[in-house]
Amino acid sequence: MRKVKMLNRISIDGYFASPNEANFGMDWFIHDPEVDKAAHEMCGSMDALILGRKTFSGFERSWVPVLQDPNASSHQKEIAAELTGMTKIVFSRTVKDTTWANTRFYDQNLIEVVKQIKQHAGSDILVLGSGSIVQQLSKEGLIDEYIFIVTPVVAGEGKPLFPDVKQCDLTLVEARTFESGNLVVHYALRK
Repeated sequence: MRKVKMLNRISIDGYFASPNEANFGMDWFIHDPEVDKAAHEMCGSMDALILGRKTFSGFERSWVPVLQDPNASSHQKEIAAELTGMTKIVFSRTVKDTTWANTRFYDQNLIEVVKQIKQHAGSDILVLGSGSIVQQLSKEGLIDEYIFIVTPVVAGEGKPLFPDVKQCDLTLVEARTFESGNLVVHYALRK
């Protein structure tokens, strides 16, 4: 059975995004290419990506143009190509169409759709950002592994990643520290 893995940046006090929508809620992130590389390694082989509407819209605006941007770095182009090649499973009641390749839209039944997708052949499935989706899947025990990029900041406000989610026990798989102060922690759901 395919696993669902979640990757999110979080502050020490548990926020995954700031209230600043104009900056996609990422104004307190400390970017570090080594951290991104480690998180990518911990995720392993993925061929599908689950996204909510807001995260999808931000990704589409950010990554689709990179493919044609002559000034984009090779690292950016590599990420854009990888995201484009993945099957993007988007849950939205308002967005129904895109020109971004390999995108499927669903307007309801998140839990049932994810249960079905986990049964299909393929590599593991990644959830990026998409706080409400993470919360719903966590409540149902459908996220098998959690990968956090912990940023050394007390954000004080923002969007909490796990409001109203009941306790779920995790087992540490791996943790790595970086000079930037970021920490990448990989946990598996204890079943």
